[in-house]
Amino acid sequence: MALEFFVRKPDSGLGNIRSSPADPYRNIDWVLMFTQGLLTVIGCFVVYSASWTRIDDDPYAFVTRQVVFAIAASVGMVIVMSLDYQFFKERAALLYSITIALLMLLLVMAFVMPSQSEISFDLGPLNFQPAELAKFTTLIALAAYLADERSDEVSYPRFLGGLILVGTPATLIILQPDLGSASVIISIAMGVLLVAGAKPRYIALISFLSVMTVAGAFVGGFVNEYQKERFRVFFGQNTDENSIYQVRNAIRALGTGGVFGKGWLEGQLTNDGSVPVMWADFPFAAVGEQFGLAGCAVLLFLFMVMLARIWRIATLSKDLLGTYLCAGVFTMLLWQVFQNVGMTLGIMPVTGLPMPFISYGGSSLLSYFAMMGIVQSVHMRRMR
Repeated sequence: MALEFFVRKPDSGLGNIRSSPADPYRNIDWVLMFTQGLLTVIGCFVVYSASWTRIDDDPYAFVTRQVVFAIAASVGMVIVMSLDYQFFKERAALLYSITIALLMLLLVMAFVMPSQSEISFDLGPLNFQPAELAKFTTLIALAAYLADERSDEVSYPRFLGGLILVGTPATLIILQPDLGSASVIISIAMGVLLVAGAKPRYIALISFLSVMTVAGAFVGGFVNEYQKERFRVFFGQNTDENSIYQVRNAIRALGTGGVFGKGWLEGQLTNDGSVPVMWADFPFAAVGEQFGLAGCAVLLFLFMVMLARIWRIATLSKDLLGTYLCAGVFTMLLWQVFQNVGMTLGIMPVTGLPMPFISYGGSSLLSYFAMMGIVQSVHMRRMR
């Protein structure tokens, strides 16, 4: 039960000596928990600083929603932590099937009802993105599938099965089109397969098929015009001022911050709307302008700490399932941070992929916290 997380264990006055050292609730990784919490708090400050001048009637509109999302995500993480990660393995097929059904339903609704968003369900005050759920459920399904084969390397039949598991949601997400989220699904698969012992040619095959799928989406007209424009800008095929001003201003914001920045809420480019949707797509630029190189370094250091803790937990896991789950979360986090920082610096195409824990967004925040809950569940049960 999730509520057991809050129940104090028997105490004789010398601490919880009656509980076993293997008790899951005595084995929470508090360094990882603190780092995650600190990043989330920093994210709320960044969201506020990048959005407070955009809505005259309510400067707290975005940050208020972000705080609510963070609270809801924390509750979800506690529930995931309280459950043995084997619980998710036993229900991997069900969770995966629900995700595929939602992704297919979204495509059908977007085709039948033009007013329906192509990437999310409109639930009144909230928008639910099945692609964020797909990150969580695809990881569980792939890790559970590969963990059943106890060998030093992934056999070819097992690889093909894993390719189908990953390729189905990735293709459906590309058709939305949401190339950023699809790339995250692929990065998760890469991490799990590499740790599972997949041969280099298998990884090369996944990379080739991913590129061909994206190319097919472009040729087939499934990719929006603004997404094509982003790639043209990245490859230098379009120098129109209106097409490149967003990235150019993001780079300017980073550069004008200097070493220590201009101070919180003092960034001119952050405040005047020079970078549209900065609180979601380019929060790193807001950090750079307000807190300078030092602030960016601190932010990246916190992500490095988080990655190091996840890697440590992967090595401590007592079974392959736990190791694979942590490997998937590790590569997901690494890829998303690299992609978001890269597109802010202009070295990666703009995909709209958010920065974990920092960017505004409820679905993404719930997904990150659920992933961290899975990692904590592996750590809490490493001594059983």
